[in-house]
Amino acid sequence: MNSTPAQDSLPIIRAVERLLPPHYASQDQIIGALRDMWATRHFNIERLEELHRSVQVDGRFLALPIEQYPSLVTFQQRNDAWIQVATDLGEQVVRKALERTGLTPQDVDHVFFVTVTGIATPSIDARLMNRLGMRPDMKRTPIFGLGCVAGAAGTARASDYLRAWKGQTALLISVELCSLTLQREDLSIPNIIASGLFGDGAACVVLQGGDRSSAGPRVVATRSVLYPNTERIMGWDVVDSGFKVVLSAKVPQLVRDFIRRDVDGFLAEHGLTRKDVKHWVAHTGGPKVLQAFEESLELAPDTLANSWASLREVGNLSSASVLFVLGDMLESGKAQPGDWGVMMAMGPGFCAELVLLRW
Repeated sequence: MNSTPAQDSLPIIRAVERLLPPHYASQDQIIGALRDMWATRHFNIERLEELHRSVQVDGRFLALPIEQYPSLVTFQQRNDAWIQVATDLGEQVVRKALERTGLTPQDVDHVFFVTVTGIATPSIDARLMNRLGMRPDMKRTPIFGLGCVAGAAGTARASDYLRAWKGQTALLISVELCSLTLQREDLSIPNIIASGLFGDGAACVVLQGGDRSSAGPRVVATRSVLYPNTERIMGWDVVDSGFKVVLSAKVPQLVRDFIRRDVDGFLAEHGLTRKDVKHWVAHTGGPKVLQAFEESLELAPDTLANSWASLREVGNLSSASVLFVLGDMLESGKAQPGDWGVMMAMGPGFCAELVLLRW
């Protein structure tokens, strides 16, 4: 068994804030809008509705009012909208997170920013420094391309940093505006599924180095796993019109093939088994992915209730999803001192990220 540092020296999660854009559309409204757009292409409209119903999402919050999307024709138009909305949402969610912890923007030493739905140089974190009045010596680590796994991976990387800089404060900011990536000319099954599954949202995690008193969970350990030769399982093809989704039907099977092995090995290094874990925080990858998590890890009914509820209410928010689930779990007040938890997500690579938590 690997030695684990004393609990009070480990990085701590002080708060998780979540924010949704103000524009909501039910799945029926989204199906209607896509039906109008794709009916002229001789697409099987009944198939569209069937695929949308199968992802078990009731509705999603959108970066823009739904009637504005037809006017976004080019990649530049969509990406310009992404920059504006991502900066606005990022500012708001950071202010909420800092307010919750009694901190100010001047107290932040390092920002990790994750996204996979837009690009900007300077990156969004730099723009937030100006808006929020952060210190000019604050460190920034923008991360693009991890997709759905980035909420867990970003938490892990921020905690890695705080193991070295115990007196510092770090933020993980995730902003994903999946609706702005829709490829209207792509009638492939992956794009149709993505148009029914993915939503928009932002999250901010406040983490601090050890030796602080707080009720939040400590990040005990992290584990990254890359599955060889799986690059075409999930990701983007960057085409003239922007980001074209790559989404293989093999994802649930990969979960079944590997997640038990990886979780059991990770826990064993710390003298634990799945029976010791009281709280499971799983990325809302879709119904088949959540079912694969449940079956592979032999989880009791309702163990992933927060993940199922988040999927139903807001859809898959890519990197922000697992952070929404973590925030919901923290606010439930169910965790007690001494409880163990595992946060897990999978994404492009194809890869997994595991985070071991203790209250």
